Amino acid sequence: MTLVLFLAVLVGSILLGLPVAFALLLSSMALMLQMDLFSADILAQSLLNGVDSFPLLAIPFFLVAGEVMSCGGLSQRIVRLAMTLVGHRRGGLGYVAVFTAVLLAGLSGSAVADAAALVSILYPMMRKAGYPEGRSLGLLASGGIIAPVIPPSLPLILIGVAGNISIKNLFLGGIAPGLMMGATLMAVWWWLMRGEAVAVLPRASARERLLALRDGFWALLLPVIIVGGIRFGVFTPTEAAVVAAVYAIAVSTLVYREMTWAMFVRVLINAGRSTAMVMFLVGCAMVAAWLITVAQLPQQLAQLLGPLIESPRLLMLVIMLIVLAVGMVMDLAPTVLILTPLLMPVVKLAGIDPVYFGLMMVINTSIGLITPPVGNVLNVVCGVGRVPVSQAVRGTAPFLLAYSVLLGAFIAFPALIIVPMRWFIG
Repeated sequence: MTLVLFLAVLVGSILLGLPVAFALLLSSMALMLQMDLFSADILAQSLLNGVDSFPLLAIPFFLVAGEVMSCGGLSQRIVRLAMTLVGHRRGGLGYVAVFTAVLLAGLSGSAVADAAALVSILYPMMRKAGYPEGRSLGLLASGGIIAPVIPPSLPLILIGVAGNISIKNLFLGGIAPGLMMGATLMAVWWWLMRGEAVAVLPRASARERLLALRDGFWALLLPVIIVGGIRFGVFTPTEAAVVAAVYAIAVSTLVYREMTWAMFVRVLINAGRSTAMVMFLVGCAMVAAWLITVAQLPQQLAQLLGPLIESPRLLMLVIMLIVLAVGMVMDLAPTVLILTPLLMPVVKLAGIDPVYFGLMMVINTSIGLITPPVGNVLNVVCGVGRVPVSQAVRGTAPFLLAYSVLLGAFIAFPALIIVPMRWFIG
C-alpha cells in the first residue's frame, strides 16, 4: 500500500506537469502523512541534509570546467585533432564525431553540452559533404550520451551519492564501457556508410597532425590529470573537480587566450544556475530516499522481485527494462535519484556488485536521453541542427539498437564491465 501511494503521487504529479523536484516533495509529504510523521521542520531539515554532502561539491566545479571548455577553445581543438587523424577515411566525419565525443566526454561529463558542441561544429560540415542529415544527427546525438559514462561524469557523482557507492570506483569503472560505446558507434557507422557516396577529406600531412596534436595537447592533458590523479590517490573525485576547473580556466586564459572577463562571468552565471537546479533536485530526492527507507519500500519491492533474487542476471534484465521504460519519459538525473534508493537494497540482496549496478543505471538512463518522447539530447541536437525530431529519430534508430545490444551484452556478461573496472582500480 505504501509503495503504491508513493508511486501514484509521484507519477500523478509528473503527469500533471509538476517539476520532478516538487513531485518528489509531494510524494514525500504523502508518505509522511500516511505514516503520521508529517512535520515541516523535519521536511526542511531533511532537504538541507540531503545536499550537505562533500562529494556533491564536485558538481559546481565540474560544471564550471565544462562551461570553460566550451567557451575557451578546448572543444574546437579536440575536433581539429580528430579531423587530422581520421577525417580522411570514407565517412570520415562520422569517425571524427565519435572520436571527438569520447575525448569531450573526458572533459565535460555533460551529454547535452557535448552533443550541442558536436552538432554546432560538425553537422554543417557533414551536411555540406553530402552525409544523410538524419543519420548524421543520430550519430552526433548517440556520441553525446557517452559523456555521462566516462569520467568526469555528473550522473556518476549523483548515483554515487544516492546509492552510497564509491565515486572513485564509479569513475574508474566507467572508462571501459564508455570506450566500448564509442567502438560500437564506429562499427555501426562503418556498416551504414559502406555504399554512401560522400565527399572524402584529403589526408592530413604529418606536419598538420603534429601541429594539431601540439595545439590540442593542453586539452588532452586534462582527462589524464583527472583519471591519473584519482587512480593513484593524489586527490579525491571532489578535489579532482577543483583541479579540472582551475586547469581549464588557466589553459583558456593563459595558453589559448580565448577566455575574456565577460565570457568568464557568463560561465559562472550558467554554472551557478545549473548547480542550483541540480542541488535542489538532489535535496528533494534525498528527502524521498530517507522516507523510502523509513517506510521500508525496498523491502516491499524485494518481496515483489523475490523470485528473481536467486538469479542476478534475470533480476538485472528486469531492472534494466524498468529503468529503460522510465528513462524514456523522464530525464537522467531524476531517474537515477528516484530509482537508486529504491533498487539498491534489492541489488545488494542479490549479490550484485554495487559499482556494476551504478554504471549500468547510468548507461541505461543515458540511452533514454536519445529516445522519444522526452529525449533531452535528441531535442537539443534537433534544435541546434534545425531538423525535425521525426527525422532525427529515424537516424538515431540503428545506433539505439546497437546500444541496446551492448546493454544486453553487459547484462549477460558482467565481466565486460567488472574485469576492466577492477584492473583500473588496482
